[in-house]
Amino acid sequence: MTRLSDIYLFSYNSFQAFGWAIAFFKILTDFFSTKSVNVGYASAGELICLLQTLAFIEVIHGVLGIVPSGFLFPLMQWGGRTHFLLAIVRKIYEVQESPAVLITFVAWCCIEIIRYPFYALSCLGSCPPFLTYLRYTVFIVIYPIGVVGEMWIMYQSLPVILEKNLYADYFAAVLFSYYTFVKAVLICYPFLWLQLYLYLFKQRRSKLYPRSEKEKKRK
Repeated sequence: MTRLSDIYLFSYNSFQAFGWAIAFFKILTDFFSTKSVNVGYASAGELICLLQTLAFIEVIHGVLGIVPSGFLFPLMQWGGRTHFLLAIVRKIYEVQESPAVLITFVAWCCIEIIRYPFYALSCLGSCPPFLTYLRYTVFIVIYPIGVVGEMWIMYQSLPVILEKNLYADYFAAVLFSYYTFVKAVLICYPFLWLQLYLYLFKQRRSKLYPRSEKEKKRK
């Protein structure tokens, strides 16, 4: 018998899958109609901001224990993406037409239109093997592309942040500016991302090769 929590998770993940599919469709449609790499944010930026903000619910899922993934890695991923989206891309118009925005958004869409259907169907116990394989394989190539795009945009935003002294009021009580904070984030980003990347490889082994994992534990 399907639990109420499974029905809820199926509905939430289906909603996210549908939203990311629409975002991907809008980006591709605008790209092929304009032949421009500068349409990433204009085509689906606000929709992606909404979907990513709502994804904080996934951190709550981990805290409440209704999903087995915990909350730490979802929180790290959500925090990094949301800061990048809302504090930088949505706020700084000068970077919204950067090709890196298109690259990053396409990478995110490719991940999410696989991840969310996988989660939704897994709630019903009917996830096809090919989708499981894609869920734990596509990230190997797509995640690095997305991270490079994010770092590229953060780097491009630095002169604007310095010139406009962005978020000065929020950082008035601390000893460093938002400009310094973003530079520190850029330095730490590869190391924080690597932790998530290696964690996903660990998940891949356990999901795609469960027998080999059990044999290792026996040894």
